[in-house]
Amino acid sequence: MGLYEDILNGKELLSLVGLGYVGMPIAHAFAKKGISVIGFDLNKQKISLYKSGIDPTNEIGNEEIKKTKVNFTSDEADLKKAKFHIVAVPTPVNDDHSPDLSPVIEASKIVGRNLVPGSIVVYESTVYPGCTEKICIPILEKYSGLKCGEQFKVGYSPERINPGDKLHRLENIRKIVSGMDNESLEIIKSIYDIVIEVGTYPVSNIRTAEAVKVVENSQRDINIAFMNELAMVFDLMDIDTNEVVNGMNTKWNALGFRPGLVGGHCIGVDPYYFIYEAEKYGYHSKIILNGRALNDSMGAYVADMAVKKMIEAGQAPKRSKVVIMGLTFKGNCPDTRNSKVIDIVHRLNEYGIKPEIVDPWASEDDAEREYNVELIPLEDIKDANCIIVAVAHNEFIEMGLPGIKKLYKKASEKENVLIDVKGIYSIDSLKESDLIWWRL
Repeated sequence: MGLYEDILNGKELLSLVGLGYVGMPIAHAFAKKGISVIGFDLNKQKISLYKSGIDPTNEIGNEEIKKTKVNFTSDEADLKKAKFHIVAVPTPVNDDHSPDLSPVIEASKIVGRNLVPGSIVVYESTVYPGCTEKICIPILEKYSGLKCGEQFKVGYSPERINPGDKLHRLENIRKIVSGMDNESLEIIKSIYDIVIEVGTYPVSNIRTAEAVKVVENSQRDINIAFMNELAMVFDLMDIDTNEVVNGMNTKWNALGFRPGLVGGHCIGVDPYYFIYEAEKYGYHSKIILNGRALNDSMGAYVADMAVKKMIEAGQAPKRSKVVIMGLTFKGNCPDTRNSKVIDIVHRLNEYGIKPEIVDPWASEDDAEREYNVELIPLEDIKDANCIIVAVAHNEFIEMGLPGIKKLYKKASEKENVLIDVKGIYSIDSLKESDLIWWRL
C-alpha cells in the first residue's frame, strides 16, 4: 500500500476536483487530518472566495475555511502534483430527464490531461451503473496517454453528504468504496478510512457501488411519492396528513416519510439515471418512473391549491399579491439546484400571477442565473394577500404566525391566505389565526 503510506506521511498529495457541497467538506476533512490536499475548481470566483475565507456552500463555515490547509486553485496543471484524485462534480439531468454527463466528462478530461503514472482516480459523482468504466475510463486514457489497470487505476465511492445537515456529516456516514481490482480497493478503502470515523463499506465492483447510490435515493423518492399521493387523498377526505404520519410513527417499523417537494441534486435526479440505464436493457420502469412523475407534479399541485384558497377568500388571484417564502431545495441550505419551488412559480405564472420570492439563504446571483427570478428582502415584504411558506428555514419558523401575519395587507384575516407546504405551523394555531389556510 505504497500510495496510502505516501499520502499519509505527506510524500504524495490528494486532490479534490469540484469544490461544491460535496467536494469542499471532503477536502476540508482530509486537510484536518494532516493530508496535503489540492482543492481544484474551474470557478475562479469560488476559488477566490475560499482563499479569502468565505464558504459559499455554508457547509464548513467561514471560520473553518480561514483555518484550512487546502491549497485552493483553478489552475488544472496543479493536479499534476497529486496521485490520488477524487472527482466530486454534479451530475444533473437534461430537460428530457436524460443524464447530463457533461460535468463528469469535462472533469475526466481535466484529470486525464494531468494524470501521472501510479495514480488512482475515484469518482464520487452520481452516475448510472457502468458509467465509470464505459465513459470515464476511456476519457482518462485518451487524455493522459496512460493505460488503465497498468499505469493508473480507478475506483468509485458515491457521495452521501446531505447539504445543510449538521447531524449527518461526512465523518459519521458509512461510506461505500469500490475499486477496479483488489489492490485499488484496498488503497481506496484505507485512504477514506482516514476521515470516515464510522468506517467504510467495500463492495465487490464499481458497478455495484454505482447502483447503491442510485437505488438508495430512488427508494426515498418512491416512499415520498407514496406520501404525496396520500396527502392528496387525505386533503379530499379532510384528514391532516401530518397527524396521520405522527400516529403511524408510533409503530416500531414505520418509515417516517412525509409529503413535500422533492428536488435537489440527489433524490430528484438519481432515479432518472437508474431509469435511463435500465431502458438500455429493455426494461421500462413501472414504479420508479411513476413515483418520479408524481413528485415532479407537486409544485403545480401546491400552486393550484393556493389559487383555490385565494378564490375561497374572495380574492381575484390575478390581482392578488402572492409571496413565496423560500427558493432553495431544502431548509437551512443555500443550494438552489433543482429546487421544485420554481414549479410553484411557473404554475402561478400560468394563472397570470407574478409572485414575490423571499429567501435569506439563497444567493441572488444563483436565483437570477438558474431561474431568472429576483429575490426580495424579507423586510421589504408587505401587503401580501397570499403567503406560501415553501421552505422550512429557521428564519421562517422563528417568525411564527404572529410574524407571518405582519406581512399581510391590513384586512380581515379571512381575506388572507396562508399555504404551509412544510407543515411548520400547528393546526390549532392555524385555526386560531382566522386565516384561510392549507397545508400539505
